[in-house]
Amino acid sequence: MNRPASKISDRETLINQLRDLLGERTSTSPSVLEQHGRGESWHPVQAPDAVCFAHSTEEVAAIVKLCAASATPVIAFGTGTSLEGQVQAVNGGICIDLSQMNQILEVNNEDMDCRVQAGVTRRELNQYLHDTGLFFPIDPGANTSIGGMTATRASGTNAVRYGTMRENVLGLTVVTANGDIIKTGTRARKSSAGYDLTRLFVGSEGTLGVITEISLRLHGLCESISAAIVNFPDVRSAAEATIMTIQMGIPVARIEILDSAYIKAINAYSKTDYPELDTLFLEFHGTSAGVAEQVQMFDEISQEFGATGFQWAEKEEDRKKLWRARHDAYYAGLAVHPGHRGYVTDVCVPISRLADCIAETQADIAASGLFAPVIGHVGDGNFHSTMFIDPDDDAMFEKALEVDRRMVQRAIDMGGTCTGEHGIGMGKLKHMRNEHGDGAVETMQAIKLALDPQNIMNPGKVVDC
Repeated sequence: MNRPASKISDRETLINQLRDLLGERTSTSPSVLEQHGRGESWHPVQAPDAVCFAHSTEEVAAIVKLCAASATPVIAFGTGTSLEGQVQAVNGGICIDLSQMNQILEVNNEDMDCRVQAGVTRRELNQYLHDTGLFFPIDPGANTSIGGMTATRASGTNAVRYGTMRENVLGLTVVTANGDIIKTGTRARKSSAGYDLTRLFVGSEGTLGVITEISLRLHGLCESISAAIVNFPDVRSAAEATIMTIQMGIPVARIEILDSAYIKAINAYSKTDYPELDTLFLEFHGTSAGVAEQVQMFDEISQEFGATGFQWAEKEEDRKKLWRARHDAYYAGLAVHPGHRGYVTDVCVPISRLADCIAETQADIAASGLFAPVIGHVGDGNFHSTMFIDPDDDAMFEKALEVDRRMVQRAIDMGGTCTGEHGIGMGKLKHMRNEHGDGAVETMQAIKLALDPQNIMNPGKVVDC
């Protein structure tokens, strides 16, 4: 995009002001700009004009005030693991990198909560909590920042038992579009005091403000943890076993599905030797007696659907190996066709429709000829098909777009959603009116423009304005 000369001059003036504020922590290095202009998906790089590495909420506020004075876009950046183009600078602008805001500010053991800066990653937090008997359960796979997880309303493998970021965020510190600093929520476990601003900002993807601090609910470590992988004759059988497990009220902590194509890729990439069959990865938390009961109940259910090849992992190192293989699935898929990029889909349906949605999606993929294995957090009806595509093959890309469009429509027709955890960004913007209707989207637009009248906060994402 060619910008008018006056706009270029404004940006140059702004960058000089930011250098006066932050010194060398304002960068215009081409490699830094490129790194901050993309996530981990197929979306092309759209680089900002400069990247500012903030160290405090007050610095973020000062940066935003300078940007607001010249109506310059502001894009918050955590670890760059987003999958729907959330960090792309569609109109240029200033990227605020929060990764150096990585302080754990307080941990309240008795109340089982903590407060962290946005750049703290989930692994850093759990390492810090290691000797407290507490842990933070949200696990989207990548070592993402807490700020990014909050902004995208992330969930992951543990959501079936512990919920998503929506259920685990108690309060926030946010820099608004005019550079003001506000705090939402309290450490109390419930409140009916006014509008729920915390939930408004959770999942807003930086379009309403920049989240700089987060207060989180923590959970106690369990006495006993047991993990397993179980093979099934087909994906429908695995999904049906999952449905019955949830309907029977078994408090499984994780229940993940991987089809045989993904298992084969994982074996090659992670040097594992799992049977190359459609598979559930599971984990049970509780007391020793409680876990034993959960395992027995699941065993009985799964046998009804042809389950075989149970492999159990109770030692911590064995469980970590099992889940590391699961979390490496995306990179294992990329390794099958070097040079391809992942077009990651992400739908969620009511649990009773899960088997139908996965089976119909698999049939659609087979007809397309794409390499697009299925994986999912099926305990809450959320699954993905990652279509690995050649970025230079326009026909393959169009085919992936059509499969994605049909997958989303199928989910919506079943009472589901176009995204269970990846968010909207710009990748799913096209589905918003179909899912929510004109009235709901226009209400979102009104909220956006009320809080960000200049449309400078991560423009081009979540809603069109």
